[in-house]
Order: sequence, then C-alpha cells, then structure tokens
Amino acid sequence: MTRIESVDGGDVRALGPEKPPAVQVEHVAVSYRIRIDQQSLAHEVRRLLRRGRGAEREVPALRDVSFAVPAGSVMAVIGRNGAGKSTLLRVIAGILPPEQGRVVTRGRMNLLAPGVGFNPSLTGRENIMLGGLAAGMTRERLNEIATEIADFAELGEYLDYPLTSYSSGMRARLSFSVAAHLDPEILLIDEALSAGDTGFADKVGDKMATMCSAGRTVVLVTHGLSSVRRMATQAVWLHQGRIAAAGDPEETVAKYLRFCRLEHLDLDSDGV
Repeated sequence: MTRIESVDGGDVRALGPEKPPAVQVEHVAVSYRIRIDQQSLAHEVRRLLRRGRGAEREVPALRDVSFAVPAGSVMAVIGRNGAGKSTLLRVIAGILPPEQGRVVTRGRMNLLAPGVGFNPSLTGRENIMLGGLAAGMTRERLNEIATEIADFAELGEYLDYPLTSYSSGMRARLSFSVAAHLDPEILLIDEALSAGDTGFADKVGDKMATMCSAGRTVVLVTHGLSSVRRMATQAVWLHQGRIAAAGDPEETVAKYLRFCRLEHLDLDSDGV
C-alpha cells in the first residue's frame, strides 16, 4: 500500500491523553532513477545528436523507514549528506509520494526549506503577506503580526527592503519567523536554520519549546548536532536511506558520532 494521508484533527491541543501521533511514517521506500554514462565527451556529444539515452540506474533514497512523532514534540533527523533526510521531509510534506508504505499526518503543515516559499524580488513585508495569504490568513491578521514577525527576525528597516538585499542569515531568520508565526500544527524544517547565528538559535529553541507546549509538533532535519541535543525530544539517524538508530537525542547523536569516528577529535559538532 502506497499513500500519504492527511487527517484534519482540529486543534492538536484538544486531543485527549491517548492522542495519536502527529506524524506516522510506516515502511516508506523511495528511489530515484539516475542516468549513468561513463563514455568519452565525444561519445556523449554523438549520443545527444542521436537523441539517444544513457543507461539508467535506480538508487534507493529511503528503505523501509518507520517511526512516529508524538504531538507536542521535536523530532530531529540527522545523518550524512545523501542519507535521505531531505527526501524524508518531502515525503512527510506530501511533495514526494512514497513507492511503498504510507505517511499519516494529523494537523496543518508548513515546510521550511531553503528557497521554498519566498520571492526574492519582493520585500520582507510582502513575503510575509504572501506566505500568510497562502496559509489562509486574512490581511487584517497579517498586518497585525507583520511587525511581530519582523521583530522576532531582527530585521529592522530591512522589513521593507527586497530579499535580494538580505544576507543568508537574514533570510533564514525571516523564513523561520514567518513559518512559526503562521501557527502550523506540524512544522517541517529542512536545514533552513543553518545560516542563523548562535543568539538567534537560542530564540529558535525557545520558540520551539513554546510551540510544543501548545501541542505543536516539529520535525527538524539538521547537521547541527548541538541543536539536536538542545532542542529535540527524540532523534532519528538515517544512513543510506535506512534508520540506523532512533530514540533519545543524546544516545542517537553519540551513536552517530562513534560511527563517524569523531569522538576523539576536538571538533565543534555543529560542523559535522
């Protein structure tokens, strides 16, 4: 069975003590097809002129992945580049259908990922309005929270400047601020906070704690292992598309670091 289900359960906070998980991922598998051609450049030119096709190879991105994210928790997904983390988040968001298994989500979702949802030619304020309207909010409500979003993102006068004038850190701060203040029941974050500074990371942690205390749920894909330890209530380590470890964030991060043979190195874990 292959499907993605979205269950409108109303306000997550209204669910009883036996409330079901906000996100259920069950035996999900996804693969990509890539073209393989190791011939010479001259051969490639001839192939293109003939409109021929190179050999194709199926590469598994996710393999039999299963876990559940309780409502009101922060799930961190860690692993090396190419482990399947971003693919997993896009499957949960409903952007990418799984080939096998199913995903069940309960609540309104918002995906926060680099380059998603913003128009660089518009100002910060205009992007706030655009994102809010797309989420179903009224202009009156957006006008009320625009300044609050800008203050949280520490934009100052840049609120009315086009995004082309923003630094990567400013864009990251605005992205998180908009996504969090639109009050999603499930917030999916794909490495969108990597450009933020340490001070803002503390604000993000506080905001996530506030959201979770109100029954909101966060799924966070990140390389920042100190952020996982600080923010997450549980963690999943993906390796080559499979779950290598899952559970307590400290234990999961420790297993990942041992695998990477980094425990004996005097390195900042945020640089992994």
